[in-house]
Amino acid sequence: MKLTGINQITLRVNDLRMAEEFYGGILGLKLDHRVGANITYLRINSDMLVLVKAETRGSPEARDIRVDHFGFRLSSDAEVDAAAVYLDDRGVHLVTRPAHRREGRAFFVMDPDGNLVEFYSMRDTGINNDSADIDISSPNVHVAPNRPKIAEESDSAEVKKSRRSRK
Repeated sequence: MKLTGINQITLRVNDLRMAEEFYGGILGLKLDHRVGANITYLRINSDMLVLVKAETRGSPEARDIRVDHFGFRLSSDAEVDAAAVYLDDRGVHLVTRPAHRREGRAFFVMDPDGNLVEFYSMRDTGINNDSADIDISSPNVHVAPNRPKIAEESDSAEVKKSRRSRK
């Protein structure tokens, strides 16, 4: 078997339009098509992200029904840094700031449903040996302290939009 990429990632989301705004409006994925009122297909070149309206409302602390995380590749370390500024300026919750990792530079954000999304640059040479300036920590060490806060924000979302979803 010789795999050549990922066909699609499918996420369960609480609010389809909010998720479309995050992935399409803020991140720039293009709408490919919709299936009824509950499924949206977004595209980057040949890669597909499918958003499906969850049958039961999920919460940010319920990690067992969500994808652990997925990543978008950027072409350089400078683009990773610029992406962090861009997302932060739009009120997206940054879980980590850009840091050097074995394979390049990376940072993590949370989408409106608490899904962890990575942005990274990959070195052409692949994963490098350990170095003192490389962050090898798991993103989950950064996420855990933020989950209760995000859950509280979700509970009060009816009254006030959370910072993550505001432009």
